[in-house]
Amino acid sequence: MAKKLGIFVSTDRHLDKIIGICKAAKAKGIEVSIFFTHLGTLLTQDPRFSELVGLAQMSLCNVGFESHGLKKPVPGIDDKDFGTQARHGELIEECDRYLAF
Repeated sequence: MAKKLGIFVSTDRHLDKIIGICKAAKAKGIEVSIFFTHLGTLLTQDPRFSELVGLAQMSLCNVGFESHGLKKPVPGIDDKDFGTQARHGELIEECDRYLAF
């Protein structure tokens, strides 16, 4: 089984740390999945957010995204990547390790 790291992001801080963790994981051959919710969806508006494209499989809480008045498109996020908290539950089950910000 391949190693997989899950990252739950509910804050609009720490994007540099998240990018750094994803780069380190990729260098070690570890797959990364990130779920952004609540204030974490605001990180999609940071120009550095696009640095995560290709480093992690990302998904967003659609309710959190819309509640902040954010608009599509988002780099690295397709329509199928907008979901509910159920997607977060799936992430927890799929991962060997899990971080929360």
